[in-house]
Parts: sequence; structure tokens; C-alpha cells
Amino acid sequence: MGFDKEASSSSHVLRVPSLPREDTPLLGRKPPLSSKFKTFANVFIAIVGAGVLGLPYTFKKTGWVMGSLMLFSVAFLTYYCMMLLVHTRRKLESLQGFSKIASFGDLGFTVCGPIGRFAVDSMIVLAQAGFCVSYLIFIANTLAYVLNQESDEKILGFLSPKALYIWSCFPFQLGLNSIPTLTHLAPLSIFADVVDLGAMGVVMVEDVVSFLKNRPVLEAFGGFSVFFYGLGVAVYAFEGIGMVLPLESEAKDKDKFGKVLGLCMAFISLLYGGFGILGYFAFGNDTKDIITTNLGPGLISNLVQFGLCVNLFFTFPLMMNPVYEVVERRLCNSRYCLWLRWVVVLTVSLVALLVPNFADFLSLVGSSVCCALGFVMPALFHYLVFKDELGTSGLVIDMAILVFGVAIAVTGTWSSLLEIFTSKSS
Repeated sequence: MGFDKEASSSSHVLRVPSLPREDTPLLGRKPPLSSKFKTFANVFIAIVGAGVLGLPYTFKKTGWVMGSLMLFSVAFLTYYCMMLLVHTRRKLESLQGFSKIASFGDLGFTVCGPIGRFAVDSMIVLAQAGFCVSYLIFIANTLAYVLNQESDEKILGFLSPKALYIWSCFPFQLGLNSIPTLTHLAPLSIFADVVDLGAMGVVMVEDVVSFLKNRPVLEAFGGFSVFFYGLGVAVYAFEGIGMVLPLESEAKDKDKFGKVLGLCMAFISLLYGGFGILGYFAFGNDTKDIITTNLGPGLISNLVQFGLCVNLFFTFPLMMNPVYEVVERRLCNSRYCLWLRWVVVLTVSLVALLVPNFADFLSLVGSSVCCALGFVMPALFHYLVFKDELGTSGLVIDMAILVFGVAIAVTGTWSSLLEIFTSKSS
């Protein structure tokens, strides 16, 4: 596909609609340009989430050295692919006739037409819905643990504790997800990250105390069979590529955006690595899929776990907003549709009931849709736009990332599904 001036009259040229999209600010008005510090904070908020709580369990399966190497490698590759998207957009916007490209979906449409938009939209829907499934699993498993409910104990003769808590959330989520505008819920995203950081701090302190007391047996390297499983969780933990274009647009000093993004990714990598290693060092083979459930009983432990449940409960409708934007745009001509939102919430809840393990589901989502969004599509779009300018090394790098992304998506998805079905049958 050529990207010359004649392309301005083709159907692939982006026409920016006036209707809200997945990148539309929650507060309803365009924010001022961000300083380097604010850009750093925004990148941190966009990436850090509940996935970090599954890292110690992943390190238990992969070994702490192997897990660390995978984590830092995925962080570097994710940063590189984020910058591929930024460079691709800058190239297209420098060509005469191309409109403003505001989001990942816009870029897909500009490069590949309606198929590109559909591919990105589909992956975003699956990824965002997958995040929300993991939220429900976390909330249900944590409440069952804190309230001392055994996993095999039936309530009312037929409901497991996990099912009870998921269905208890359901009517409230119907109400929250029925709100057409999320203006009043937007500050809760900041609250969620504050609680996440607080929980990580408490858990890391508890980890150090537990390690000094117990000194469990540790493994540096796990078997090859868990390699792709670990990669999937690592990819999930760094998933935030859908926000990189809006964040770069809001940066005041765009020439320094790459440096700020790189520093933030390095900081998050060290934070993730320390959290995963300390969690595994503290509990060894007893490390659970949600590390907070390893904390002993006590007021602080319970407050941390309840706080995480509350923040994920209110983050759920925020994370579902891009899903509603896509499905309402495609099925209802961008009109608000209450019944469609309720069907989506019901579907997400049913999926959460079927998945037994939090970390296993993180690996599944990370291996499948997050690999496609994070690696395959950025490399493909970059190649299609720059193919006439790429040298041999550039071509090899783009193709290597594309092949790597596809390989990880296939093998990691298979490995994660095996883990899920093994956990379910045991």
C-alpha cells in the first residue's frame, strides 16, 4: 500500500467523526497539554493495574530468574512497539491529506481501511472485556478468602462462594454500566491506582518479613512448558498500548515523549520485578494465584484486600467503556443502548464463573489478544507505512516482532488453556 499524496482521496483516509470514541476523554473536554511529569504519571496509571498481583504466582511457576528475564524482555519489547505506533502516526500525519489520527483504531483504519479498524476494535473489545473478567475473578476469590469460605462449600445447596459473590456484584454492575457518561466515575481511576500502590507497598513489606522468618525453597528456572505461560502474564501486566497515542497527543514536549515513556517503563519494570520476586521469596511453593490471599489474617491485611476489591469494582465500568463505544458504534449507530450493555455485562459475568484461576486467565488474555495488540499490529502497521524506506535491518526487526507475536499468541494461548482446564479438573 502506498502512502503518497494521491492517498488523500482514497477510502482509507481517516474522517474524524464528531461522535465519542474509545479515546474520548471521560471528563468531556480536551485536557491541557501535559508536562513531562504529568505524562510520566499518565503512562504509569495507564499501565499499572491488577495484573501485578499475579506476578509472584507466575514466578513460582517459571522460577524467579526466568520470570525476571521474561518480564524485563517483555517490557523492552512493549516499549519498542509503543514507539513504532508513535513513529507510524507521525509519518502518516506528515503526509498531505491525512487527518488527525487520535487512537489505535484510527491508525488501523488509516493504514488498512475498514479491516484495520475492525481488527483493532475486536482486539480492544476482547482485551478490555478480559480485564473485567479478571476483576470479577479477583473480587470473588478475595471475598471468599477473607470471609473464610471454603471453595468447595455450597451456599443454599448449589452456589459456590465464588459464584455467590459474582452474582452479588451483577445487579450493581448493571446499574453502574447503565450510566451513559462516566464523568462522575473518572476520579475513581486515580483512586484505583493509589490503592494498588498502597497494596503493593503493604504486600512487599509483609513479603520481606515472611521471607526472613520462613526461608522457603526457591527455584531459579522452571521448565520450558511454562515459558509461554509466563510470557502471557508478563504481556498482560504491561498492557497499555491502546493509550499510547492519546497520551502522546496530550504531551507538551512531544520530542521528549519517547524518553519519558522509556523511563516510566523502566520504573514499572523494576517495581514489577521487585514485587514478583519478593512475593515468591516470601511464600515459595505456597504462593497463591492472588498474592494478597497469602497474607495472614489481620485488620491491615483485610483492609488492603477489601480496598482492592472496591477499586476494581468501580474500575469495571471505566474499563468497559471502550467496549460499549465499539459495540454501540457498530450495532446501534453510536446510540446509547441499555439492553446491549446489560448483555455484555452478563456475558462477562458468565465467563468469570467458568475460569477457576486468576493468574491463569491473565496468561490467557495476555497470550492471545494482548500479544496481537501489543506486538503484531504495531509491527504490521509500521511495516506497511515504512516498507519503502526500511533497510534490511528494519525489515528483519519488524518481521521478527510480527512472527514472535503470532508464535507467542498461539503457543501461549494453548499453554494457558491447558492450565485452566487442568485447574478446573483437579
